[in-house]
Amino acid sequence: MNQNKDHPISNLGAWIMASRPRTLPAALAPVVVGSAMALADKSFVWLPAVAALLVALVLQVGVNLANDYFDYLKGIDTQDRLGPARVTQSGLIPPRQVKAAMILTIILSAIPGTYLLIRGGWPVIIIGFACVLAVLAYSGGPYPLASHGLGDLFVFIFFGLVAVCGTYYVQVLHLTPIVWLMGVIEGLLITAILVVNNLRDIQTDRKTGKRTLAVTIGDRGCRIEYVVLLAVAYAIPIALWLSGRMSAWVILPLLSLPPAISLMRLIWKNPAVPILNQALVKTVRLALFYSLLLSIGLVL
Repeated sequence: MNQNKDHPISNLGAWIMASRPRTLPAALAPVVVGSAMALADKSFVWLPAVAALLVALVLQVGVNLANDYFDYLKGIDTQDRLGPARVTQSGLIPPRQVKAAMILTIILSAIPGTYLLIRGGWPVIIIGFACVLAVLAYSGGPYPLASHGLGDLFVFIFFGLVAVCGTYYVQVLHLTPIVWLMGVIEGLLITAILVVNNLRDIQTDRKTGKRTLAVTIGDRGCRIEYVVLLAVAYAIPIALWLSGRMSAWVILPLLSLPPAISLMRLIWKNPAVPILNQALVKTVRLALFYSLLLSIGLVL
């Protein structure tokens, strides 16, 4: 048994903590939307859809492990950390084991990934290489993206554009402008999750020299970013409907607008850290709820 300051944690519990299962909806939601677009275009193929989902979930765990490992090495995770405990910094799992698990996730992602490479050809090869590189470069390497204000852009591109468009492409083998726009929506939603995380950690990140975008633009700028991200995500379906590009079903995500407004108001009040932790979980749930409603609307 490993043990932290308050409660004993089993080895299995520590590994579950390291994988951060609460972040998995951020990987699930864009794949669901991409597959919904394929279904709406009568081109859904279940095997590449499942393979894309497996790759997304495994790489999400890989990013989490890499973040845990590299932030420990760089001294970013300290005793002052305000979010959930990190297994490497807290001593629950030795660094070498976390590193090995990170490498294992990349290897495991190659199993369904190989099938996608065969099906999709050279575009998928480029995407796969970029995704693996991004897993390592987000927190590691000589120029970690998360520590230089590029984390938000990384999330927008890979959890939005790449995830949605890649999922659609491996089924249909081409892309449409609407698919790209769905990728933008998902990128906005998932980036909002990161914004809450970075807003919570802004003081500790500033002390350790981690220059997230939140540290650069400050508390108020971070809150503005959050509101803008969600506002634009809700505005796009309305614009598609009003322009006649899509039917009224595309505005189905408006059913999730009340909790979104509640979250925007909460974030704007600059709440204390415990409330920000709750807001983080609620933003993850909002992104998944919105994405499911959007997917249903696209199919209908």
